[in-house]
Amino acid sequence: MTTSTTPEPSATTPLLDLQALVVAVRRRRRLWCAMALLGLLAGAAVAVLMPPPPTAVTEVLVAHKEDQPNDTGTLIRTDVEVLGTTRIAEKALRSLNSSEDPEDFLRDYRGAGVTNNLLKITVAGGSDAEAVARARALADAFIADHVQRMRATANAEAKALLDQRDRMKDELAQVNKDIGGRSPETETDPQESAGIESLFARRAELSTRIADFNQRAEEARVGTPQVVAGTQIVDAPRPVKHSLPKAAATDAAIGLVLGLVLGLALAAVGVVVADRPVLRRDIAANLGASVIAELPRRPGRRRQRRRTRLARERLTAHLARTVRGSTEPVSLLELGCAHGTSVIALDLARAMAAEGAVTVIDGLPGPQLAGRRPKPGDPAVVGAERAAAVPPQERRLGVGSVAPGTAWTDLRYLGTQTVLVVRAGHGSAAWLHTVARQLADQHIAVIGVVLIDPDPRDRTDGTLWDGLHTALRGRSERPAQQPGRRRTERQPMWAARGADNDQEAR
Repeated sequence: MTTSTTPEPSATTPLLDLQALVVAVRRRRRLWCAMALLGLLAGAAVAVLMPPPPTAVTEVLVAHKEDQPNDTGTLIRTDVEVLGTTRIAEKALRSLNSSEDPEDFLRDYRGAGVTNNLLKITVAGGSDAEAVARARALADAFIADHVQRMRATANAEAKALLDQRDRMKDELAQVNKDIGGRSPETETDPQESAGIESLFARRAELSTRIADFNQRAEEARVGTPQVVAGTQIVDAPRPVKHSLPKAAATDAAIGLVLGLVLGLALAAVGVVVADRPVLRRDIAANLGASVIAELPRRPGRRRQRRRTRLARERLTAHLARTVRGSTEPVSLLELGCAHGTSVIALDLARAMAAEGAVTVIDGLPGPQLAGRRPKPGDPAVVGAERAAAVPPQERRLGVGSVAPGTAWTDLRYLGTQTVLVVRAGHGSAAWLHTVARQLADQHIAVIGVVLIDPDPRDRTDGTLWDGLHTALRGRSERPAQQPGRRRTERQPMWAARGADNDQEAR
């Protein structure tokens, strides 16, 4: 077996080729476009089929005794959490004469702090009237609970201050009693005089502190009416109007974005997992042969159809020159493009029919060639089982497949030299490597690769510059045969057998 090894490139292969990933994801635009469209329709359907329940909203101004200009919102967040307790829900349901479970009612409303002192309550109900009634009941229940808590706090503070005042009054009475129990004869005693002065000083201090506690208790009581008056409903409960077109547009936009993101993610994961080369650089590297031509899979507009026709004519002319200059039979082997390969084979056979009889050997698994309707002037097409009956003087053009399930040993009967017709993104990198290795084992030289359905933005180089003997341009650069000298048979150059792993390549 004759094999040629391709030296490992100097540049290290990246773990993830972003260019190939972007190109492969773009080729799967049907998937992510379909996902985006599905998300768009799903969002619009949700807005139409599942409209939001009737909702009412109200705003409550909440006054706090501890309000400070630099408050970070701690107090209003506490009020929001208090609103979401079963105690407030139970009071609201009691005022509505409803037997609903408070825990179930908690799921129908929510609170949000607009500012440090403004609380917004949103309530859902069976109708607009019921939602408005629920919102008012919740606001009243919260205000009553808030006022009760503020009053209880103020009363507890005032009681503590008054208790301290009473203790000091008792102590003041004892001091007064001690002062009144002193006899006038003791005033001349220096020690007794100092004791009396300390008692008078203590009485003055206690009197001042008693007055201070009275004032503080009074302030504690006075502050409660300000809190009570400041906590009130500033925006009466009202139903919230829902616009179906606006809701449908919003939900559709959200569904579109989510579907697009999900589609791109699925496409990227599928590309990485499948590992199917799309760029001509990668396909040429895995097959060990240069890309000699490219053809679109489907002709599009009129200008593109003209370009496709010219590209087919140039490819046919190149292949015809190659077949004429070859002393060995040439075959076309397809991977993912049986119809395109059959068209190329028929065009090539028609171009060579003017120089002599040409027989196309059909080795394709499908009816692309055998089931067609022959036209006047078309070459003869025979099956692979009748290839031995073809006269030796006729040119043979084999057409086969290298798809999974191929009988590799039968490919040599189609031709010892071949042109691979490969659809971009069809075969995985492992399978392209398998094709190159099997063709090398069967001593089938690969002339070049015709790439079907390439990416139009692909700017990579599909030529193996270290293996020009396998490219079509390299085969055409041969010395002219001298007159009178018999042309010797050219030894075939076999397809490069790729390395199974990095260690073997090194």
